Amino acid sequence: MKFVMFTGIVEEIGEVASIRATGRALSLTIRANKVLEDVRLGDSIAVNGICLTVVSFDRSHFVVDVVPETMRRTTLHELAPGHLVNLERAMAMGGRFGGHIVSGHIDGVGRIVSIAREDTARVLRIAAPSFVMRYVVPKGSITVDGVSLTVMDVDSESFRVSIIPHTGQVTILKDKREGSRVNLECDIIGKYVEKLLTGYVPDGVRKPTGENVLTTEFLREHGFA
Repeated sequence: MKFVMFTGIVEEIGEVASIRATGRALSLTIRANKVLEDVRLGDSIAVNGICLTVVSFDRSHFVVDVVPETMRRTTLHELAPGHLVNLERAMAMGGRFGGHIVSGHIDGVGRIVSIAREDTARVLRIAAPSFVMRYVVPKGSITVDGVSLTVMDVDSESFRVSIIPHTGQVTILKDKREGSRVNLECDIIGKYVEKLLTGYVPDGVRKPTGENVLTTEFLREHGFA
């Protein structure tokens, strides 16, 4: 079992060279440069924030397979040859940690509902499903199409992020328009905290019972809350 982590700091913009359907799955060939410098078979590369495995490569391209589950939960099925994508290699041991902990496992797809200018920044308001919004907090971290961003503010159905000029130049976020759909990954720390404090489990999974469930009452009683 391998542990893979990203930081949400995009290394380069790649281009979809070709797409091949394999049943309900896809095989993507992506033209790239920097992420191929030390690539090996089986390496993980985040494509628009989605952790995918390199199954073949040459000097200017790499190929990844996209299974049906990933297609259902992300925007990868919307790609076409010529589309640009954000790329990041898995973090190397001892590397700089410039963003936040990113797993490359998408929580849901959001939609840009408005774009505004604030001086040199481009402010996006993104609507997201309730199961994503539960983990979005003001000044917390979120990954949008693989880009680590800080949440400006939140309402019941959406949140805002600010795109500085540099981030716009080195990612595909500069090309997003109102109505564009984006892959969202929430800060994983919030998910673990919620599960520890409330015993939260996803819908359809039986909730555990007994003394092993950590509660806020238990933490308060023992001086942790």
